Amino acid sequence: MAACSPQVPGDYTASSAQPDIYPDYKGVTVPVNMAPLTFEMEREAEEMVARLTADGEELVCQGEKIQPSADDWQRLVARATGKPISVEVYARYDGQWTQYKPFSIYVSPDSIDAWLSYRLIYPSYVSYEDLTISQRCLENYDERVIYDNILCSEEGQGKGQCINCHNYQQYNPARMQFHARQHQGGTVIAYDGAVKKVNMKHDSILSAGVYPAWHPWLKLIVYSTNTTGQIFQLTDPNKIEVFDAESDLIAYDAERDEITNLENDTTELECFPHWAPDGKALYYCSAHFDYESGAHGKEIIRKRKAVKYNLYRKAFDPATKTFGERQLVFDAAALGMSATLPRVSPDGRWLVFTMGEYGVFHIWHHDADLWAMDLQTGEAQPLKALNSPDTESYHTWSSSGRWLVFSSRRYDGTYTRPFFAHVDAQGRWTKPFELPQRDPDHHRQFMRCYNIPEFMRGPVTITPQAFADVLKGDGKAVTYVQQLRK
Repeated sequence: MAACSPQVPGDYTASSAQPDIYPDYKGVTVPVNMAPLTFEMEREAEEMVARLTADGEELVCQGEKIQPSADDWQRLVARATGKPISVEVYARYDGQWTQYKPFSIYVSPDSIDAWLSYRLIYPSYVSYEDLTISQRCLENYDERVIYDNILCSEEGQGKGQCINCHNYQQYNPARMQFHARQHQGGTVIAYDGAVKKVNMKHDSILSAGVYPAWHPWLKLIVYSTNTTGQIFQLTDPNKIEVFDAESDLIAYDAERDEITNLENDTTELECFPHWAPDGKALYYCSAHFDYESGAHGKEIIRKRKAVKYNLYRKAFDPATKTFGERQLVFDAAALGMSATLPRVSPDGRWLVFTMGEYGVFHIWHHDADLWAMDLQTGEAQPLKALNSPDTESYHTWSSSGRWLVFSSRRYDGTYTRPFFAHVDAQGRWTKPFELPQRDPDHHRQFMRCYNIPEFMRGPVTITPQAFADVLKGDGKAVTYVQQLRK
């Protein structure tokens, strides 16, 4: 399909336009350790040639698609670090070559965490029994399965399993957790080689833990507990609506297997906890909602567009494991909007969140955008450099705080793909780029969504079968306590 050798066409027609390529890598900034960027013409070409140059180094690739080898790409990027790569594209249609106006790819000296994990799931409303939590090396195209729920499902017996909400302590792949729902369900906790299954259901809390936030260094995980439902809409552009009829916050001591309620006001819908990087504050979102009837699900469905989430934080003392009162961070409801998924940068400067017209599950909302708040000034504004006309939702900071990965449906409105963007110390963002693949057409042929992209410093080494063996056993019961112990 592709070969790299100096075969630039000598007979061509020059165009004043830049090439229309997929993925759109024109003008993007990439980390110095990112896998090679491959691309193709949006209009399928008979043949392509691309000449990439930087600081005296030249790479010429030829084929139906542009697919630099790893070695050639690394040599080029090493010369281009801190500088642009100039990309000159030629495409042949009906036997005639066209030379397009060059574009640049900027190479940042800021490296990115080498691994990314995500859930791969079909965009179906009815099936969840064929999905994986997978991990990808960002320095090449190596992808591996962390866990496959088919390992615990019993086909044809109505015993399917759903897996979700993987989360790590400080990007450490040896300290992770994820949930299994339905058949042989429970919460899996992996910590430095030890793996256990926890049954977090208890009469004193609303539900088992759902959305997790692992403290930066303590063996402490905060979860939301949720009574979640969904509806299908025939005329609304958002065809599916996921909502919480009830939701609280709990804390789980992973060493003692003890849980306690943190926020359980029946008029508040708390969700999506996230720790500040210094471990001294917990961020989350919450919507105030007063029920007038006992039919909670029906009432909140009827009034769903009035449900507006704000951002809050609670101070935390790591020495005593005590929390303070909640404080309002961002009043989205005052703007007639709803803010969810707060994520604080590792330097504590920036708070990025998702903003939509209403509700909590913005991944299904076409109007959802990313916003950023400067925690030094309190100023918040949309991230125009990152947003598109379609959905931007789940997002995670790299450990350096110089990169953000986020989910976007910008290409087709249906499939979420991971996109990356660079930000400097002054909060200046660059044009985002899609996760590179060996075949640039991969995502247009791949019929799954990427869900919850999370950076990791390395790969998870526990095998899928080892996780399955743990899930097939009994879960350890939790004990409810009024206050976390020191």
